Amino acid sequence: MRNKEKDAREMGERRERILKEGLRLFAEKTIEKVPMIEVANAAGLGIATLYRYYLTKSDLVMGISTDVWTKYLDESHQRLEELKEKNLTAAQEYEYMLDAFIDLYRNHKDILRFNQFFNVYVQNGEIPDEQMKPYLDIVDMLKKQFHDVYARALEEGTLKTSYTEQCIFSTTMHIMLAAVTRYAVGLVYVMEDAPDPENELLLLKEMMMDKFTVK
Repeated sequence: MRNKEKDAREMGERRERILKEGLRLFAEKTIEKVPMIEVANAAGLGIATLYRYYLTKSDLVMGISTDVWTKYLDESHQRLEELKEKNLTAAQEYEYMLDAFIDLYRNHKDILRFNQFFNVYVQNGEIPDEQMKPYLDIVDMLKKQFHDVYARALEEGTLKTSYTEQCIFSTTMHIMLAAVTRYAVGLVYVMEDAPDPENELLLLKEMMMDKFTVK
């Protein structure tokens, strides 16, 4: 008689290995250059077993994207909830959002590299629109979190509400994510006398704070 609890645990462990090795390989080599058999071998599985978990490469790519961002954002949200006990203002919570991008550069360059290659993969039409829902749900969750910050800022006067909610959210996401990603992927030519990349990112954060918060 099969042990259902053991089977479920082993399935979960295999899925975690697939996601972990898929992330590592895709972040190192780009998504297009890694065949499914290479992911299966890295995870210590046969190709048939891999296909039982992910029928297509686009299924696997979406599975990795959803997994890494959900885990990262859950951890980030937990840290924020702990900080909220100190009665953060909306501007301080906005600063925490900016710091999260710098944390990605410091500690999670693999996620940033994968996300860059994921965007290219999506733009090339490799993932059907109907498969994008889990990823779009994550973006919607971020929008909801920022909406709550902006709503408090209206009451506190700690963000410059002369800028619309969408303007601040979109500008922050696009500029900060683009900056940390370009450094993580190595798309920025750094001259000899240029500041350290992390110092440049900290300066960009200060500029965003100056632009959108009330001193």
